[in-house]
Amino acid sequence: MTANRTAEQQALDRLLSQTAAGDQAAFAELYRRSSSRLFGVCLRMLRERGEAEEVLQEAWIAVWHRAAMFDASKASAITWLITLVRNKAIDRLRQRREQPLDDPALLDDLVDDDPSPAVGAQNSQEYRRLRDCLDQLEPQQRRSVREAFFSGVTYNELAARCKVPLGTMKSWIRRSLLQLRTCLDT
Repeated sequence: MTANRTAEQQALDRLLSQTAAGDQAAFAELYRRSSSRLFGVCLRMLRERGEAEEVLQEAWIAVWHRAAMFDASKASAITWLITLVRNKAIDRLRQRREQPLDDPALLDDLVDDDPSPAVGAQNSQEYRRLRDCLDQLEPQQRRSVREAFFSGVTYNELAARCKVPLGTMKSWIRRSLLQLRTCLDT
């Protein structure tokens, strides 16, 4: 973890740790400070407001029950929360797998015209930083990371689509994530 953690990141870490101790007021404040960003992740992945709201609710229940698993030495609270929400959204996408996902290449063109928490999250400084860092990746790696993390596509599916061995796909994703982390930490 970088030593340059913002006051907001430190506050979220503290709130999540207090939530792990059963502090309902800390949980409410954690929700207030991060829910719109997490809703943006759900909405971007699921593309349906009602379903995104359901998944977010499930995720907050999981946060309450699993907060003790948070380790600030491994990740920031917001990273932990986004990962939990993302995994819940992927579970939901896999449940409805009988309906094929849209063309992954269209992920770049998704637009939500309604003013919503997702719009606020996408316009945030962190989103712009992430987008700029993603743009530094090679096109194939960028596409693979986006499909894996925003569409719920498995490494096996990605490897088959790209016609590369599974090990190569895993290496692409790992190197890309390390490059993203380095970029975001600067």
